Amino acid sequence: MDYKPAIRRAVKDCSDRGLYAASKWVAEFLLEYPTPPHTQLRGLVSSERTRMSAPGPSTFGGGPGSSSESVFPEILEEEMSQQEEDLFSIARAHYDAKEHERVDYLLRYSTHPKARFLGLYCRYLSSEKKSHDVWMSRKEVKPDNRKSDMRPAAPINTDLMAILDLLKGVTDPFLVFLKSIVLKSLFRKAEALECAILSLKVYPWNWSCWKLLWNIVDDHDVVDRLRPVLPAHPMTKIFIIGVMIESHAMTLEIEEDLEEMVSIFPHSLHLRTLQALYAYSIRDYDTALKMFNDMREVDPYRTDEVDTYSNILYTMKRQADLSQLAQHFMAVNKDRPEVSLVIGNYYSLRNEHEKAVKYYQRSVQLDPTYGAAWTLMGHEYLEMKNSHAAIEAYRRGIDINKKDYRAWHGLGQAYELLDMPQYTLHYFQRSTALRPYDVRMWRALGKTYQNLHRYREAIECQKRALIGADKTDTYSHQALAELYEILGELAEAAGHHRRCVEISVRAGAPVYQYSKSSIQVARYEMSKYTRDTDAGIALFGPAASTNGQGGPQSEANLSLAREYLEKVATSNTAEVREAEELLRALKLIEDDTLPTK
Repeated sequence: MDYKPAIRRAVKDCSDRGLYAASKWVAEFLLEYPTPPHTQLRGLVSSERTRMSAPGPSTFGGGPGSSSESVFPEILEEEMSQQEEDLFSIARAHYDAKEHERVDYLLRYSTHPKARFLGLYCRYLSSEKKSHDVWMSRKEVKPDNRKSDMRPAAPINTDLMAILDLLKGVTDPFLVFLKSIVLKSLFRKAEALECAILSLKVYPWNWSCWKLLWNIVDDHDVVDRLRPVLPAHPMTKIFIIGVMIESHAMTLEIEEDLEEMVSIFPHSLHLRTLQALYAYSIRDYDTALKMFNDMREVDPYRTDEVDTYSNILYTMKRQADLSQLAQHFMAVNKDRPEVSLVIGNYYSLRNEHEKAVKYYQRSVQLDPTYGAAWTLMGHEYLEMKNSHAAIEAYRRGIDINKKDYRAWHGLGQAYELLDMPQYTLHYFQRSTALRPYDVRMWRALGKTYQNLHRYREAIECQKRALIGADKTDTYSHQALAELYEILGELAEAAGHHRRCVEISVRAGAPVYQYSKSSIQVARYEMSKYTRDTDAGIALFGPAASTNGQGGPQSEANLSLAREYLEKVATSNTAEVREAEELLRALKLIEDDTLPTK
């Protein structure tokens, strides 16, 4: 199926109405970037699947001979008269000059849907700016301030109801979209959601309307339930893929849908970016970095998702690459908030936290709704041990994006620094709910339960962390061993200590990393031989006593104890002397002669 005619029409429709972000976004689907011979954009799909034909009738309702218009209807609108066309052209020139009030004045009595949209949209933008300016001119809210000029919690736009009255009974999809914007600003979310869906059903190419829908719903579970009422259109799948990736709700279905969309639009850098974000979300940093590098080589001036690109370089500690990226985009467009964030990441990696905060602050000055910058600012304040400033930054980030698990986790860390464990527990629970497959969230939650002496809950958290943990990681096994020791369940503790030793040996780790676990396993095995004897308890502590419930001495694996102790005794770790003493005791056990006290 050839989608290009519908896409070309969408670019013009959005551009005519001043929706430049939507126009730019959909226009990328028309591009076929010239790829250098030595560069191939490789994603999460194979080249064979990339060359697949578009999906058949079962997916979007069109067959091989269907036209794009039969599946994606165009707006049927009346022609403008020459006088209306001239007036609209003048208004568009003023719109491009950002003279919104003048556009509203010129088009106030226009009846054509396109002109009405531009006029009312400019009135909305102008009224929003005025209300924000008034809000900023007022004083900050303080607990003891009761003056009339006290700043409210958010700007109040008094013109919204008048604009809404002018939008009564509209049927044009763009005017219905504008109505949804106004209703959302009035906090009438149910009506705003209905209008957004109605607009998308008639005109699904308006990416700004899809973004509005996500802002209204702000919950991937609700978006998933809305599938039956959304249009059967490629943009629906692209939207849902983006929502699920942003919400870290990765499933096999999302990966398959992403492959299908890439097969339809093989040259779309937006879809390639989604593939990179998918890899980043599942912590496959090498794949994500390779894809961002390839996309940058194809289009070196594209700033979309450059902040995520820099986050990957930061995580991989690629300081030289991050420096080069920051310098490049500083020269390209220094006034983009994403570019200031990239520079902030660079200084953060250099441990220059004050400079990093300065650039994150510049990011939010350029775009106060840039939640990622607020969250990263909180991280820097946390590094500077400024817990109160960190909490304020994290809360600003959460106000913008309630699904940002990093901000919730950061709040937990800030309250942990303030020694407020109940608050810490609450915020770590929130971050874990948002990121259920991230072992870091479960480990932090488990540690908090342990600090609160809720050991059973701590054990469940550490066990949950084991599901997604790297096979060479021993952190959760060590934590579980410690928790079981506290509860006196020494067999379970020894089992996890032994698992630590096996993992470390298999990974070729140095002895000091598992020497303590080796000692504990040896103590446990030796204690089984001397259970309930005074000598055994004197040598090995409470581990030797089972209150008469232990098994026969033959259960003791003394050869394993000797193997572990000899490896520690011949190393240069701090446990060498302890291992040597236990080896002497083991020799006595093997000779079946225990010393008397």
